[in-house]
Amino acid sequence: MAFRGTSNGSNAPRGKTPPPDDTHQEATYLKALGEKQAPVSIKLMGGEVVRGWIEYYDRRMVRLTRDGAPNLFIFKHEIAYIAEDTTPKPRTEKIVSRDVPIRRK
Repeated sequence: MAFRGTSNGSNAPRGKTPPPDDTHQEATYLKALGEKQAPVSIKLMGGEVVRGWIEYYDRRMVRLTRDGAPNLFIFKHEIAYIAEDTTPKPRTEKIVSRDVPIRRK
């Protein structure tokens, strides 16, 4: 008879192991965001959202560079999430509506 190695004589199948808490991809993601200077939104644990681009990061903090506002050093334990900002930058040229006919004199 073959040895089965079951505990407590139970033949019930074991469940899958849960996924890991950390995928170790944080540094890769932050490096990619910093290299392409992608605009990001960072939501803080307090609910505040700040926008800019990641200039520098290390084990404990992220430096967020912002246009027209002071740069921020944010501790990672204060960050709820970081997301690439998909909102387009405001355009400087005037957009003419195509629904309104242009009057010529």
